[in-house]
Amino acid sequence: MAVVLITGSAGLIGSGAAEFYAGLGFKVAGIDNNMRQIFFGPEGSTLWNRQRLKKTIGTKYEHHQIDIRDTSRITKLFKRYRKNIALIIHTAAQPSHDWAGRNPITDFGVNANGTLNLLEAMRLYCPDAVFIFTSTNKVYGDRPNTLPLIEMDTRWEIKPSHHFRNGISEEMSVDQSMHSLFGASKLAADILVQEYGKYFSLKTVCFRGGVLSGSRQSGVQLHGFLTYLIKCVMTGTPYNIFGYKGKQVRDVIHAHDVITAFHAFFENPRRGGEVYNLGGGHESNTSVLEAIEMAQEIAGEKLVCNYTERHRAGDHMWYISDLSKFKAHYPDWVLSFDNIRMIMEEIFVQNKGRW
Repeated sequence: MAVVLITGSAGLIGSGAAEFYAGLGFKVAGIDNNMRQIFFGPEGSTLWNRQRLKKTIGTKYEHHQIDIRDTSRITKLFKRYRKNIALIIHTAAQPSHDWAGRNPITDFGVNANGTLNLLEAMRLYCPDAVFIFTSTNKVYGDRPNTLPLIEMDTRWEIKPSHHFRNGISEEMSVDQSMHSLFGASKLAADILVQEYGKYFSLKTVCFRGGVLSGSRQSGVQLHGFLTYLIKCVMTGTPYNIFGYKGKQVRDVIHAHDVITAFHAFFENPRRGGEVYNLGGGHESNTSVLEAIEMAQEIAGEKLVCNYTERHRAGDHMWYISDLSKFKAHYPDWVLSFDNIRMIMEEIFVQNKGRW
């Protein structure tokens, strides 16, 4: 039976991918050691999602409690499955700017060295597989902040005549900008994924995501912006806004649409280390202020907010993804969650019992 190997399999994208491919008849080998709890404490634990997976998928899911930095155990797992591995979806990561600044060696070890372990194991034991990497728009550092932005009542917007008026494309330089240490470690991994594709002619791809969201995310203050915001509204937890007057803009894509983009590439892969920006684009984006207002409307509760003038290092004032390259290569792919409110309402409804 063909195997789909997923790292971070109890996380938002990993668990969704596990269910998706189990539903298509694949055997799913999941790698997840719940390191998110180490990063963010009990609130960040993904154990609940792992337990849910075992119930929904059953015997089609096999869990492996492995740290991706452990070269010997990663190698052993790949040796076990070898060429039965058809697809590798790599979502495991240390995902926070702030956490990386406090623990740069661990951050780089997980994000860069862990990715290298997976790529090398793929090259040695299943070189015909497809390797999908969930990269990040933070590989561009704070270069998006050099764009000509206009301050509106509730958001920053780009000058309408600018080249990136339809969103930021893969043409944006990754050089000479401040990335944060998290952005640097993810960029190192991103380049490795590209290089293994180019140097060894493997089928690898980097999806540079905006805000990836959905109801199965363990949102915390340092990661999972939209999920955490709605959780704060529902639980009465004060919410902290960091800089830019709360007008910073993010495009948001639902986990389901991320996974269908992955599958489109898997069905028709390209060799040579492709790169795509992936987000909600102009269809699905919000500022922090706009998201707060919408979350209050959906939950019927008021949010207590604290504002800190200082923004997070390397944070973007305005980031909307240009999806045109991916859509040109895969024209049948469309956003099924094509507006931000749909995503927020789902998060609210599906987490009432848990929160």
